[in-house]
Formats: sequence, C-alpha cells, structure tokens
Amino acid sequence: MQAGSTLKRLNGLTIMATLTNIYEDYQVEITKIEWLMPYVLLSDKHKIKLLNHLEKDRPVTMSFRSWELYEYPLLPSTSKHVWTIKTANQLEKPRFVILGFQTNRKGRTTANASRFDHCNISNVTLFLNSQHYPYGNLNLNITNNQYALLYDMYANFQNAYYNKEVEPMPKKVDYLSYAPLVVIDCSKQNESLKQASVDARLEFEARANIPVGTSAYCLILHDRIVEYNSMSGDVKKNV
Repeated sequence: MQAGSTLKRLNGLTIMATLTNIYEDYQVEITKIEWLMPYVLLSDKHKIKLLNHLEKDRPVTMSFRSWELYEYPLLPSTSKHVWTIKTANQLEKPRFVILGFQTNRKGRTTANASRFDHCNISNVTLFLNSQHYPYGNLNLNITNNQYALLYDMYANFQNAYYNKEVEPMPKKVDYLSYAPLVVIDCSKQNESLKQASVDARLEFEARANIPVGTSAYCLILHDRIVEYNSMSGDVKKNV
C-alpha cells in the first residue's frame, strides 16, 4: 500500500481512499551490497598461453562499454535547444545515446522520480562531429499519437545492445506515461575517419515551449579500453 492511502471495507469490497498532503518520513539504510561478476575459467591449454603471456610482462587489454550520465539541470523554456554534451577521444566513441526529460520531479516527494516526461518532443538529432543520427527527421506529433518511430527506437535497444529478442518492459500503450526515452543507435560509424576528437552534441525540438522546471538527462554508452599489468597490479585507461 502506498503512503497517503487508507483501506476501507464496504459491502465486502476493499476500497482504497487516497488522502491528500499526507506523506511518510522514511530513511533507507543500506547495510550490504553484493556485486555479481562473471567468472571465467580457462581450460589448461588457454591457461598455459595466458601464463606465458603474463611472464613476458605484457599488459592484458580489456575492452568494454562504459555508461556515463550527463545532466542539464534546467532547460530554457524554448521550443528548440542545442546541448553540447562532451568531447571524447577516438577510443571512447559514443555507441548509444539515451535522452530523457523530467518536469518538476527533482527533489519533490509528491512526484515520481522514476518516470519521465515526453515534453511534446518533435525531433531529436545527435551530432558526432559532422555525422548525425538518426539520418532523417523523426517528425513526431505525440499529441496526435504519432510516436511509433520513437517507440521502435526504444524497443530495438535490447536487440542492438544485448543481442537478445526484443521484449521491452513498457508496452507502447504505457511508453509515454512511464519512460518516453529517446534511444539513438550510433554504433555504426565510419571508422575510416581518424579524427583527434569526437564532439557529441544533441539538438532537439518540441511542438511547444519546453515546460518550466524541466531537466534533461543524457546517458552515453561508449567504448573503453583498459590495460592490466599483472606484475604491478596497475590498471591504465587507454586514451
């Protein structure tokens, strides 16, 4: 039962009556955190190869995808905005960018901070230097229920990133109410263009001015390579 609600019995039926302006003061204390990591066991053949490699004092290279969150605390109340997010090197190119908006939710006990708002967005474009994603205008009109492409981009993230069958948590009917996130797949890039840095920039438009009190959040999934030296125990990030 949620805070601020009471249960009443009437003719054998249970009825929930919501009480306004009544909230519980609570505190969450975390006493233990477990981090579950996959553990790889090598066969004897590959174990010998690895030991021979380490005996020569060669670093072990590990590649993975890093998740990095950026926040724009208070967007201006305009219908178009440009957000320069970060400058990355070639080894940390963005592969996926997830954009979300929240209006009057931050620091408010009366608002559900786990949900996002669509802010009547009509188009979002990600620029990585001169390359842009997606390649065409989204032409969204959420008021008229024209957001199928936006939901398709959201749903296909599971297949593109996790290589699994698409099973999105919120169905299309609940997408706008719970998590109208903009997911941009920029994993397919022209790798032949060797530039010193990659400037990541977002441009987005709305059908009306973005509501006052709106924050923007951008989650960037990018490449990262580290080298581990077994002799010294040092871990160095490649830049």
